[in-house]
Amino acid sequence: MRIDPRRDRFPCCIVWTPLPFITWLVPFIGHVGICREDGVILDFAGPNFVCVDNFAFGAVSRYIQINKAKVTFESSLSSGSCLFNEEGDTHEKEPTWDDALRKGTQEYQHYSYNILTCNCHSFVANNLNRLAMRSGGWNVVNLAVLVFLKGRWVSKTAMVKSLLPTVIIYAIGLLLGGWTFIASCCVLACLLTGWFIMGTYCFKKLIQL
Repeated sequence: MRIDPRRDRFPCCIVWTPLPFITWLVPFIGHVGICREDGVILDFAGPNFVCVDNFAFGAVSRYIQINKAKVTFESSLSSGSCLFNEEGDTHEKEPTWDDALRKGTQEYQHYSYNILTCNCHSFVANNLNRLAMRSGGWNVVNLAVLVFLKGRWVSKTAMVKSLLPTVIIYAIGLLLGGWTFIASCCVLACLLTGWFIMGTYCFKKLIQL
């Protein structure tokens, strides 16, 4: 299937949309999901809840389509079903992209949501590791960097809708609060970034995957 933003279909993609208030202050933070082969979006949106075909915070603004040639699947992934060949012998069915996402969805339906320790980025990183994309090793930090640097805007309208609130908030803040407001936003961004970096690379069990 081809990408079709009008129907919210993004086959084999990572998708991103801004979060109200948080993205307005820290533009590189947003809500992410991962899509099945048919383009349906899956995203971890709350305690024990993975949204299917209903992106939690609105329409997709940015996306990255993954080259399936770079997907090898983790060694433990198995679809759990068998196929018969012409001689009647059985062999295990090869795992698919959707098999990996199905296992990730089943796992996260039993997880509590916490924006600081187990969030939508955790869910997507977990699935990328199941897919063993680029040999795995995905976490919330390198996933956020990938989306921020490589994400493609769905359209110019989506880009304006995502960035305009930030421009307005910063303009009003600079007008009323001066550089104190800008400094406060920078401190907030540094604290959030530092938390996820420390939780990912220094205290590895702090951020759940």
